[in-house]
Amino acid sequence: MAEINSKQPENVPGAYYVDTNCVPCNDCIHEAPNNLKYNSDESHVYVFKQPESPDEIKAMKNAMSVCPVEAIGNDGT
Repeated sequence: MAEINSKQPENVPGAYYVDTNCVPCNDCIHEAPNNLKYNSDESHVYVFKQPESPDEIKAMKNAMSVCPVEAIGNDGT
């Protein structure tokens, strides 16, 4: 489960986030390319845009489910 107190600093404010347990496996970006991307040195992924549509919300939920280290979270805000 993602740790809310360990969010990557690049995450934009909002409910969804990626924590520091991220390993850049690319699975989540494949699921939610409109919301997730790599940082500049490609060492981790972060939320660059919070989901706004039902399709983007579904994509983020899919990204959460495929994350092998459970680094994507939703704090419900």
